[in-house]
Amino acid sequence: MDRPRLLTRRHALGLGAAAAGSLLLPGCSRGRSDEPAPAGPARFATGNEGGVYAVYGAGLAKLVTEQTGVEMKPVMTDGSVANLRMLAGGTADIGFSLSDSALDAWEGTPGTAFRSGALKRFTALARTYDNYVHVVVPTSSTIDTIEDLKGKVVSVGPANSGTRVVALRILQTAGISVQQKTLGLEAAVQGLQDRLTNPKKGIDALIWSGGLPTKPILDLQKTIGFKLVDIGATAQQIASKRFGGYVLSSIPPSVYQLSTSVPTLAVPNYLLARKNLSDAWAWWTLSTMFRRQADLMAIHPEAGSLDARSAIATMPIPLHPAAIRWYKENHV
Repeated sequence: MDRPRLLTRRHALGLGAAAAGSLLLPGCSRGRSDEPAPAGPARFATGNEGGVYAVYGAGLAKLVTEQTGVEMKPVMTDGSVANLRMLAGGTADIGFSLSDSALDAWEGTPGTAFRSGALKRFTALARTYDNYVHVVVPTSSTIDTIEDLKGKVVSVGPANSGTRVVALRILQTAGISVQQKTLGLEAAVQGLQDRLTNPKKGIDALIWSGGLPTKPILDLQKTIGFKLVDIGATAQQIASKRFGGYVLSSIPPSVYQLSTSVPTLAVPNYLLARKNLSDAWAWWTLSTMFRRQADLMAIHPEAGSLDARSAIATMPIPLHPAAIRWYKENHV
């Protein structure tokens, strides 16, 4: 029997908050001078070079450092799986994660990177923005459907990334076997270009889960050109069955200068904190995200997706106590 979908539970929480009058009041201050500064530096596990996690995370860390006068250091990683392990091990204080990877870690889901047991050593600060699965091939490629990937050389994302988690889930659901390469984003983009000049090098396609736009992918339009593969049917299967926040969505044509929108799978992103992170770091990080949102949007447009009403929807991952306090203080 299928479990209730996580998205439904999040939506219910969001509706409840809205019904209670959850809009931030006009003129409501999103910071306060009597909040103590953190006692020492913090480490922020972000993501792959060129990816939204790394860009957004570095920008947020810089602004939090400005707000507090205490260093928050961004650390580039493979992505969600690596970040969750760092939070659980105490080698990172804050980190991004896709909701499905966070759920796997929370529950110790069999057959995943966390099959050895639940890593319930983290809390949530906010739901931030949604990732979109990109299946990217050169414009000249004969690959038009997910079935066409069979037997091809495909980058499924770094070994410890959330991209790899969702990429393998998509391929398994579609019943497709490929030659997997665990490449970072920059290396995967280069691999697409290499294949066009030497059939024995590079990759045929890359799968990436990222915000819109993901710049290294966008930049391909200036060189070899690319198209996105429609994975709508497979995405629908996953969204209807998999408990973990998946939702059927599409990538608008304007994002990547394409001719039509492309059906795909969207996955919410969470900003997480290690268990027992100080209230000061949790409060100032969340406060800065909202108070300096315009500055963050100048760093990456996905920062504009942050909304207080949906930010609290991180179930079943509990909010950090200081995050709960911040939302209450700001009438959410």
